[in-house]
Amino acid sequence: MIPALMPTYNRADLAFERGEGAWLWTADGRRYLDFGAGIATSSLGHGHPHLTKVIAEQAAKVMHVSNLYRVPQAEQLAARHVAASFADSVFFCNSGAEANEGMVKAVRKYHAENGHPERFHMICFEGAFHGRTLGMLSATGNEKYLAGFGPPVQGFDHVPFGNMNAVRDAIGPQTAGIMIEPVQGEGGVRPADLRFLRELRAVCDEFGLLLALDEVQTGMGRSGKLWAHQWAGIEPDVMSSAKGIGGGFPLGAILAKEKVAKHLKPGTHGTTYGGGPLACAAGNAVLDVVLAPGFLDQVDRVARVLWRGLLDLAQKHPAVIAGVQGAGLLLGLKLRPEVNNGEMQGACVAEGLLTVAAGMNVLRLAPPLIITEAEVEQALALLDRACLRMTPSQAQVAAK
Repeated sequence: MIPALMPTYNRADLAFERGEGAWLWTADGRRYLDFGAGIATSSLGHGHPHLTKVIAEQAAKVMHVSNLYRVPQAEQLAARHVAASFADSVFFCNSGAEANEGMVKAVRKYHAENGHPERFHMICFEGAFHGRTLGMLSATGNEKYLAGFGPPVQGFDHVPFGNMNAVRDAIGPQTAGIMIEPVQGEGGVRPADLRFLRELRAVCDEFGLLLALDEVQTGMGRSGKLWAHQWAGIEPDVMSSAKGIGGGFPLGAILAKEKVAKHLKPGTHGTTYGGGPLACAAGNAVLDVVLAPGFLDQVDRVARVLWRGLLDLAQKHPAVIAGVQGAGLLLGLKLRPEVNNGEMQGACVAEGLLTVAAGMNVLRLAPPLIITEAEVEQALALLDRACLRMTPSQAQVAAK
């Protein structure tokens, strides 16, 4: 018999009762160090005093009014994001998939309003993950995710990640823009080379295309800068954000330059819940913390400690770890082919560490941005023990 809660997930048999900082507790008192952060979403950790206070206070006033009326919290949050980014205007929604859908609509609308409705194709990349809606499954292009849902939505052309020649070959009269994650999260925590990002910006300028960045997972400080593309010294034309932007409260955003945003007039796009008082109060609270002097410097500093520690682990456990990749506090352990990342994730749970599996047999590490160096050292010790659990025994090696 099917359970009441639809079984669309392979859930671990863990239920958390409370959290504090980077730690979670089950009802029976077991404690776990959280290096998954709700898939890079709980940016300020659990039970953050400022975030929880702001949410509680706003919930006691008004939670939802719809976008039939002004929402001062959204106006304030939009102005702060504009001041801290390339963008001139912001649209708020509820999730990363919604933000990406809206971003693609914005790119198509830009070209249609400029006399080129035939330009609706987006160049996307193999290994990408942009969401679970029909449109974003098509942008993702993964056959496993598309199976059983009918023909893909038109307008998404896929090329190898990091291959500039393939990008140029894919550009045609129907091409509207290029859509890319600065670091592929689900696709194996693969960072785009900074030079490649700069070349994409240049080729968009050359051919009159829009550069659309999916910073759903990489944004809001996770890379050590507010936005990951800032490491490359470029600006997109339009960008999606979600996950960490609300610190765990559902919130997504489309940030755009005026030349793009001005075409999304009343009636062209909308949402019932998006940009509501409660979500945007949470978003403002997150910005209070992330934009505070020294916060991003601390994220970068701790991320480098974690990176060096993971390199040491890879050297210590060559039978388990093939390499380390990623950026900032979005890092991945590329595992040996004979070591399954799901089993490695289970070994981490057994040691009291929460991680997230990613594509290409990678174990993803995405702790809250408030993680300390001491907690990084604890996580490295737990990973060390998990690696020992996964190290093939001499008998297993001999049998092979």
